[in-house]
Amino acid sequence: MDAKRATIKDVAEAAGVGVATVSRVLSGGSASPRTRERVLAVAAQLDYRPSALGRNLRQRRTGGIGLLVPDLTDSFFGRLAEGVLACARSAGEPVVVGSTGDDPEQEAELIGMLLEQSVDRLIAVPSGDADAWGPALKAGMTVVFADRLPSEAPDDDEADLGTTADLMLLDGLTPAPAARSVDVPAVLADDRAGIRTAVRYLRGLGHRRIAFLGGPGHERRVAAFREAVGAPVDDELVVFATGSRDSAYAAASGLFQSRPDLTAVLAAGNVLGEAAVLAARELDLRVPRDVSLVMYDDVPWAELCAPPLTVIAQPARDIGYRAAELVLRAGGRRPRSVVLPTELIVRGSCGPRR
Repeated sequence: MDAKRATIKDVAEAAGVGVATVSRVLSGGSASPRTRERVLAVAAQLDYRPSALGRNLRQRRTGGIGLLVPDLTDSFFGRLAEGVLACARSAGEPVVVGSTGDDPEQEAELIGMLLEQSVDRLIAVPSGDADAWGPALKAGMTVVFADRLPSEAPDDDEADLGTTADLMLLDGLTPAPAARSVDVPAVLADDRAGIRTAVRYLRGLGHRRIAFLGGPGHERRVAAFREAVGAPVDDELVVFATGSRDSAYAAASGLFQSRPDLTAVLAAGNVLGEAAVLAARELDLRVPRDVSLVMYDDVPWAELCAPPLTVIAQPARDIGYRAAELVLRAGGRRPRSVVLPTELIVRGSCGPRR
């Protein structure tokens, strides 16, 4: 193999570990001593040096912006991408778009690919933990997170917890005491205010057994939900799915069947909201007579449901546009993170507790 062409994926395959694990080791993140030694030995053997990529990046800036999102078929991420593209177009900058599938391994591989292509600015809806971003930051890449922060849990059991604890404080949420942070600005929706307003609305209708249906990247939203509901939180009413539609449907259906006493559901994203609507229909649950539904994110089909869905609307396109502005403005001084407002739009999917 030509050592000069070695990639982070080559190192991962030769060391018998995941790409995200290689990223953590090379960026100084935590890993077991045996894993660290094996990864560093393979990286040296293949002559894979992130620092060399950093020098190339600084010396051969090509312009352009990288954009990583979990799923381009999700209407929210599509609108976010539209915002990035609109801002980049006005600045005359090309955009390289990648879909991570909400897979930390695939995300780490795409980050490595963008580094090798000397893309020097990146907007990302992160899927992996904070350590995965070490190589990009060490190489001098300008990174801005959009919509969410890196997850709090690593993708394997070799590493300690990683998170962007400082950015969570923007929403008034307290991170785990052991959490580490990554110094990256972000453009976020005000999840705390949106979730709190929705829970108060449901409480005002008499609902007390309110469930939360979440998925990847919803750590801030579930924290806001727990805070809004208040102690003690019924953990059986807090359910998570993976990123697929099948998993979302299974989680929603399982929730309805295991807890027939629940009276309202707050779905943390439009895929989860769609799953909740379909599961309720399959189980002959009447909305809102039997169960009230609130969905985070407004999408065109929400108004076409029968009844139309009550939603927490977030400015998807503005999130992308503002993230592009931040990454284009970045110079000597680190840009400040931005939190954009949400709005509760009341429609027909919520009713008084009977």
